[in-house]
Amino acid sequence: MSSNTSSASLHILVIVASTRPGRLAPAITDWFVRATLPETADRGITVDIADLADIGLPLLDEPEHPASGHYLHQHTRAWSRRVAAADAFVIVTPEYNYGMPAVLKNAVDFLYQEWAWKPVAFVSYGNTSAGTRSVQMTKQVVTTLKMMPIGATVALRIADSIRDGQVVESTRLDEAARAMLRELTRVASVMRSLRTDTDTDAGDGVAGPVDGLSLARAHADDLAELLVLQRCCWVQEALANDTLDLQPLRETLDDLRASLSTWQVWCVRRNGRLVAAVRARDHAGTWLIGRLMVAPDQTGNGIGSWLLSYVEQQAPAGVARYDLFTGHRSTRNIELYERAGYALTTTGGTPDGSVHLTKPRQRAA
Repeated sequence: MSSNTSSASLHILVIVASTRPGRLAPAITDWFVRATLPETADRGITVDIADLADIGLPLLDEPEHPASGHYLHQHTRAWSRRVAAADAFVIVTPEYNYGMPAVLKNAVDFLYQEWAWKPVAFVSYGNTSAGTRSVQMTKQVVTTLKMMPIGATVALRIADSIRDGQVVESTRLDEAARAMLRELTRVASVMRSLRTDTDTDAGDGVAGPVDGLSLARAHADDLAELLVLQRCCWVQEALANDTLDLQPLRETLDDLRASLSTWQVWCVRRNGRLVAAVRARDHAGTWLIGRLMVAPDQTGNGIGSWLLSYVEQQAPAGVARYDLFTGHRSTRNIELYERAGYALTTTGGTPDGSVHLTKPRQRAA
């Protein structure tokens, strides 16, 4: 939830939306990247090219709805990480029969939350309409996912703009590409706050036990801070349990990024500083709660209990119980969970040195 809205740290994903043999999309993508290099280099913008032909997503094969964020397949998790990391998108697309390519529709449909509150620009190409009808169809799809198509576009009519499989040298086209990028980054900088401080889907209006707290769903911008907080908190766990062999201490930034595709993660900030976090997911009717952490200098003021209560309330309707694990010597954690109504299922530790606690979900009368 970085408050930095400058374009210097923006990350743009350029999606190559054609897989047809002999396609023009890679050459047009290369031209766009070259033409906009003066802008991206000057502003420190990073560009990632996602060629759907190389990514090779199958027809949508996830058993759960994309809005759940629960992905069974590794190809979906990898696609989720790339899309989640982006602040904005440029889609390079042809037009097929008055519409968008099926491979593009499929790639969009695989995900949900990862697209939200991000702008998208288009470089289209085709014959009669220069691909603009593909763009119009795609705009209808992406706005449903809370994406914002910007006004500026680049439309290449093949007969006028392509020679020998390459985009013709044109100062006018190059400047059109740079102008579109400037508009895209300007909108992306403003929209970043919609994914952070004003995330109305997670924690908006939830009163905390101390002043200055804000609660929101985690985003890619939070991950570096979250990793630091996690290691600080689990050092204490390592000391209490006399072991450094703890998964939270071994995790990398890429591991945390991957977890956003399988877990719902919430972050708590106090006056802008990340001070607590928790994650949860539904597993066959059980709400698994994990990585509940509070910065060492913020413990003792009720943030942990408050956050635990909040994450329990986020469980979907079909959940019958809450489950969590902690170190078998983590007496403070065990006491907190028992005060919240959890019960130990065993008195000794499991093979990995943890204990399992569970709590039935109370149904309203």
